[in-house]
Amino acid sequence: MKIEEQTTIVIGVEHLIGRVEQFRKGGYRLVQLNCSKIGEQFEINYCFEREYRFENIRIVIDFETEVPSISGMYWGAFVYENEMHDLYGVAVKGMNIDFQGNFIRTSVQYPFRNPSFQGEGPCQEK
Repeated sequence: MKIEEQTTIVIGVEHLIGRVEQFRKGGYRLVQLNCSKIGEQFEINYCFEREYRFENIRIVIDFETEVPSISGMYWGAFVYENEMHDLYGVAVKGMNIDFQGNFIRTSVQYPFRNPSFQGEGPCQEK
């Protein structure tokens, strides 16, 4: 079996719903969705697969940008979207199940937006 290179296409947030709809209509399944803080922006990656071929799209947003939910097309995306909200503070509009900040309970609001936790752990010196 030949393993093909994965592609990642950067799109504007305004094109997200249209592009995801193309994947849905094309028979792709949602594999995962993740968020990373890069400087003062977020990179959100959406990964889709069909017949062992992965296609990735990425949006880059600032902290105040609202992202439309894809859970209307890929029902299970609400898990990833709630996680992005609770850990990074990404505003996701229109989730099919919105836990309103209570999906992942943390001691600090949006801990991955401004990581500053200085607690003790097994890898830190005392």
